[in-house]
Amino acid sequence: MSVSVRWRHKGADCRRPRPAPCKCHGNRVQCRLHQGDVPLTDLLKRLNALPAHRLQSLQRGVEKESLRSLPDGQLAMTPHPLALGSALTHPHITTDFCESQIEMVTGVHPSAEACSAELTALHQVVARALAGEGEERLWVSSMPCRLPELDTDIPLGQYGRSNIGMAKTVYRRGLGYRYGRRMQTISGIHYNWSLPGTSSDEYFALIRNFRRHSFLLLWLFGASPAVCSCFVKGQAHELQALGANTLHMPYGTSLRMGRLGYQSDAQSTLAVSYNGLEGYGASLQAAMTQPYPAYEAIGLQGPQGVYRQLSTTLLQIENEFYGTIRPKRPIRSGERPLHALRERGVEYVEVRCMDLDPFEDVGIATSTMRFLDVFLMHCLLADSPPDHPAEIAALGRNQHLTAARGREPGLMLEREGQPVVLTAWAAELLEACMPIARALDDAQGLADAPHQAAVAAAQASLSAPHTLPSARVLEAITAQHGGEFMPFVAERSAQVQTRLESLAWPVDAAQHWASLAADSLAEQARIESTEQWPFEAFRQHYLAPERLQPTP
Repeated sequence: MSVSVRWRHKGADCRRPRPAPCKCHGNRVQCRLHQGDVPLTDLLKRLNALPAHRLQSLQRGVEKESLRSLPDGQLAMTPHPLALGSALTHPHITTDFCESQIEMVTGVHPSAEACSAELTALHQVVARALAGEGEERLWVSSMPCRLPELDTDIPLGQYGRSNIGMAKTVYRRGLGYRYGRRMQTISGIHYNWSLPGTSSDEYFALIRNFRRHSFLLLWLFGASPAVCSCFVKGQAHELQALGANTLHMPYGTSLRMGRLGYQSDAQSTLAVSYNGLEGYGASLQAAMTQPYPAYEAIGLQGPQGVYRQLSTTLLQIENEFYGTIRPKRPIRSGERPLHALRERGVEYVEVRCMDLDPFEDVGIATSTMRFLDVFLMHCLLADSPPDHPAEIAALGRNQHLTAARGREPGLMLEREGQPVVLTAWAAELLEACMPIARALDDAQGLADAPHQAAVAAAQASLSAPHTLPSARVLEAITAQHGGEFMPFVAERSAQVQTRLESLAWPVDAAQHWASLAADSLAEQARIESTEQWPFEAFRQHYLAPERLQPTP
């Protein structure tokens, strides 16, 4: 398909007569400010080369975490609701780190609307189950509700007495020893995305560009600038007081993606490159097979023989590796994720830097999904030179600056060793995204141009940062709740619970989800009834280094 660059002049559609001959569909395009013809960028060449059917084949899915909380903002300490089935085997509803942390997983969808519809249905299932058991509701913020005083009182996810179920709990216990349980209760949204026909090398090129440009997502969609002061009690931090029990960063966007969130000094020693599957796999294998002194000191088991962690290596398993984005491949029963990647290549990417939006009942707007589709296409199509250690270090600094001070006027980031104003860099990226948005709208036959609208809304926020979710959160906390984080989120959580309960719930939908829950409980029972290995034998077999390698 061919994509033209719309004539624009000083931010508005240009009404001047177009000079002849028109070159928009050739190898040159007219520049924005009528300064003459410029070469067609490589990005647009690649976009033009994509047939419409490929742009119609984008696929996406969502994994969304939320804590269960009580009306007063306390963490719910009850087990995973039985009405939701087995956290081990349910295909769509499980738990994350914490027993009180529900994770909802959609299927793969051909449109953002379909994905949003299933995510809404999953929220209805959960809301109705919670209403049937008491007053619990989903906490709508990424930063946690009021946690128990003692870190060890935060309940780990429980998955039954099978070897795989016990391994899941031991893995979480290990995370608690390594990073603390409080950090693990921070919740977010993972956006899984693929363009069928994309090679592993192309996905790694996408990942490199995503890491370079993901500051834009933190700036646009970060929604965690404040937290209850109880979360950091006894810890050193750089937060400022907002209310008597609330801390914040005045220009912050996402505490979740900053120094309070999923960060690890130990993992910072990992020099993981994204220049290809071979190097990426070798880095992860080393981290999962070489003992790490600090974790050896924790020990594999405690005095009574209780397992403290799955292993004493830097990473227990692949999922422990933190990052804003991961290459992924669906795994087969019992298969290691790294083996699946090496054996069959990358099938999709998992975007991990999205906060829960407390102003959206399901945590993410359909328009945000559309923007992510455009942004990821830009990352795929733009030039993507190899990364190197100096750039990787700079990207880490950019992430922390944007998370802590993203809306600060004139904030400077680093690009290719030079300072650049965050909003100027953002403007360049958004301008480059618009032709992609137009192509997606055209290929999918969307007359209302929703992808272009999503990019245009992002562009508008450049001159109106007070409209960003992070700014709106601080405004609501200050104006409506006396500067307190907990009452703001508790009120929003109650409102969302009420709305979800009020949505239409057809009988066939209720029967479908009840059947899934019952089937999952039966499957867990089947797994447990057929177990024969002692747990230690299972653990050693699962973690064997040769199982990380591709089949000879």
